[in-house]
Amino acid sequence: MTTISPGAAEELLRELVAIASPSREEAEAAAFLVQWMRAAGYDEAFVDEAGNAVGVVGTGESDLILLGHIDTFRGFPPVQVKGRLLYGRGSVDAKGPLAAFAVAAGRARLRDDARVIVVGAVEEEAATSKGARHIVANYRPACCVIGEPSRWDRITLGYKGRLLADWRWEGGLAHSAGAAPSPAERAVDYWLHLQSRAEEHNRTIDSIFARLDVSLRDVRTYQDGVNGVAEMTIGFRLPPGLDPSEAAEMLETVEGATIRTRCAERAYTADKNSALSRVFRRAIRASGGSPRFLYKTGTSDMNIAGPGWGCPIVAYGPGDSALDHTPDEHINLDEYLLAIDVLTTVLETL
Repeated sequence: MTTISPGAAEELLRELVAIASPSREEAEAAAFLVQWMRAAGYDEAFVDEAGNAVGVVGTGESDLILLGHIDTFRGFPPVQVKGRLLYGRGSVDAKGPLAAFAVAAGRARLRDDARVIVVGAVEEEAATSKGARHIVANYRPACCVIGEPSRWDRITLGYKGRLLADWRWEGGLAHSAGAAPSPAERAVDYWLHLQSRAEEHNRTIDSIFARLDVSLRDVRTYQDGVNGVAEMTIGFRLPPGLDPSEAAEMLETVEGATIRTRCAERAYTADKNSALSRVFRRAIRASGGSPRFLYKTGTSDMNIAGPGWGCPIVAYGPGDSALDHTPDEHINLDEYLLAIDVLTTVLETL
């Protein structure tokens, strides 16, 4: 067990947030975290073939993987501390949870047969999950914790699935005074039709987690010679039981249009009563909290690791996920320290 003071834990997070690491530009942040883990007394710390920062504590054969991500959403608002609030990109999503993982693993007194592997994965925000896919292919843990903000006293058990669709229409231009719809109108008509399909699907569904959500992620129109072009990126958030291939069938063809789908992920829901979940609940209560479960409408690396490993799994981490990707992203440092206490108890209990 390494002595890592609260001040040192906060300094780790501040320094990690201060290093810009948008998806595919994580190398500097990964190298910094590896250096910190080595100085903290980890048995191993290295950057793997995918670019992930990996730290190992313990030499046993029973693995617990703490799978966070070190990449962030684009943009880099000023990093600053106001009272007990740390502002900056990644403070919540998800360097706060990742730093909490790193400190807890460095503090915990592990059983002789245990080994904890901390991962700062790359490209979680890029929808490729390159880092997580590499870890899933190369390890076989007894259980896993995904590093995502859920507040220190809440446990996330499920994430919706995902499908992205790139829609493109191209055709001859017509005078704006004529009867032919413009490329922009064709795109709007298609989007409204897709919205109505989703509304019909959800007509008898009350649960937010069980609904099919569609969003217009991007739209643009332009001229290409004598042709007009309209392009859209449409996002599906898929509930449990709805396969990405079924969602793709909603994308009806339109004359002159092409559709390309990508980033397909199925929804995943973890076991509420697993041993891992029970240990987290006890650890939260021991720190004075009342544990609650969450099911989120986004995706995370749980969508990769859950079905890939089939082991007990939850997502956990400090921070308010409503602040993800916003210019106002910030984390309460007291909550961050509470999450470290919870994680340390979990590691020592498991």
